[in-house]
Amino acid sequence: MSLASHLDELQRKHGDIEREITDAMMHPSVDDLEIANLKRRKLAIKDEIEKLKAKPTAH
Repeated sequence: MSLASHLDELQRKHGDIEREITDAMMHPSVDDLEIANLKRRKLAIKDEIEKLKAKPTAH
């Protein structure tokens, strides 16, 4: 997988989790722990995206 396609996939997952968090917060039956876990996953993906963007490319 190329770096660009990997970044695209990570950004798609980040957006998907953002929507999951928004949906979960609108339902009072969703556990706060579940929302916290989603936020941790989202942050981990964001960190990976930033790390890959900062990585120098070899030409």
